[in-house]
This record gives sequence, structure tokens and C-alpha cells, in this order.
Amino acid sequence: MRIITNTVCYLMSERPLKITKQRAVILEELRKLKTHPTATELYELVRKRIPRISLGTVYRNLEVLADAGIIRKIETAGTQKRFDAMIENHYHVRCVNCGRVDDLPVPPIREIEDVLHGFTDYKISSYRLEFQGLCPICKDQP
Repeated sequence: MRIITNTVCYLMSERPLKITKQRAVILEELRKLKTHPTATELYELVRKRIPRISLGTVYRNLEVLADAGIIRKIETAGTQKRFDAMIENHYHVRCVNCGRVDDLPVPPIREIEDVLHGFTDYKISSYRLEFQGLCPICKDQP
């Protein structure tokens, strides 16, 4: 269970995570985006509100927020980490040319979870499904 107030995020069976001004601004900026920014891209947005913040501070706070389950870290082989404010199960599509990541606007397919239960003794807690292709910009380039 996760309860977020203005200053503290209470995580079941863990110590409370303090939501500092920096973390709050990072979360607000990430939640405004439909894209899945890298730490550097988010840093550029956060700097407009907190000019003296460092890239390292943004990166560390993104890692803390991801570890706490407040945001999702998207890691794919050979690309920079990207971050997503939506933590519910959903699918992504990644451009193999530029690395852009977008959400796929389809509901999760529950049958996948049902089928997996018959093939493993693992208790599946979450999963990531990513499709690859060319984004609208890259597919139109010669």
C-alpha cells in the first residue's frame, strides 16, 4: 500500500519516504509529461523551477522514487534509463532509431497473467512488455 501526502510517502513495511521540495518538483514535472524522459531531459525542465539543482540530484531522486515504487524506471538494453509517472501495468513502444518511448493506448491483456500461472512456480508481481519499431518522426526520414 502506498499513501502519498504533501510531505511523506508511506510505504507498507518500509520507512516513510520524505517528499522534499526537490522530489515534489521532479514528480510534478514528470507527471506533466506524456513522454518518458531521461534524467537529463527531466533535469532541464526541473532547472526552470529550481535553477541551482544539479543533474546528479535529479538522477538520485529519480532512483529513490523508482525504488520506492512511486515512479517507474524503464531500462532497455543499450539505451538510457527513462522514467514514467504511470506505475500501473501498461505497454510501451520504443523507437529503435532515436530511443523515444511511448505508451501504447491499449489495456493490459489479463490472459497473459493467467497463462503464466500455469507455467511457473513464481508469484508474478509485475511485468514489462515493450514493442519496438520506428516512431512517427523516424519512419518518415529517408
